[in-house]
Amino acid sequence: MKTVKIRNINLGEVLPKIAVPNVGSNEEEILAAAKDIVAAKPDLMEWRIDYYTDGINDHDKLIETAKKLRSTVGELPILVTFRTKSEGGDQELNEQNYFKLLQTVIEHRLGDAIDIELFHDEVQIKSLLKLAHNYGLVVIMSNHDFEKVPAKDVIEFRLKKMASLGADVPKLACMPHNANDVLMLLEATNEVHNEIDNPLITMAMGDIGKVTRIAGQVFGSSLSFGTVGKASAPGQLSIEDLRNAEKYLSLK
Repeated sequence: MKTVKIRNINLGEVLPKIAVPNVGSNEEEILAAAKDIVAAKPDLMEWRIDYYTDGINDHDKLIETAKKLRSTVGELPILVTFRTKSEGGDQELNEQNYFKLLQTVIEHRLGDAIDIELFHDEVQIKSLLKLAHNYGLVVIMSNHDFEKVPAKDVIEFRLKKMASLGADVPKLACMPHNANDVLMLLEATNEVHNEIDNPLITMAMGDIGKVTRIAGQVFGSSLSFGTVGKASAPGQLSIEDLRNAEKYLSLK
């Protein structure tokens, strides 16, 4: 499997990396959270801009906050994510405004990587992918299902589809209802991991899915999300617990 470099880290190399979400709702909260995140020493910070209402409505303000954020976190890699309401995010945008926002993120390099959701207009997704790569941003393409775990062949199809579109890192997160759901996600992850070169990110949410957040090295997921303060999804562990658990499960 190839690795994908995001600023100064390599996804797909040795232990899965740990990202911490920043879900501040205004500039003051965002910068304060960033200081706490830096102190916790994760591998990457995910800036969830869907929580930042003022920045979404005012792109100049978003750009200015991004500059201050970079100054605060230094060399810590930043993944910029706008999660739509239908996939568990805090706000909704129509297609035109969603793509316009992501274009701003790319053209002003507000981070080192960008999240692009799979279920949008494919022509515009391809255009954004090309733009992101032209500007040197890594693309994590994602799909989130907060209701269920899709069928195994659906999980595999979606992850492979993301890779075929040109995403650097396919990501899928879903909500299990029982142990069989968790096993199905892990099996699908393992099979896709063995079939394509891209680093993957998969996780089952909620308490029953916690095992998927710490067993990435075994099944092929290259990044997990830990918390420093407020979580951005159900089942997230603290960065301390996540790092300790990954260490105990690491492969020699």
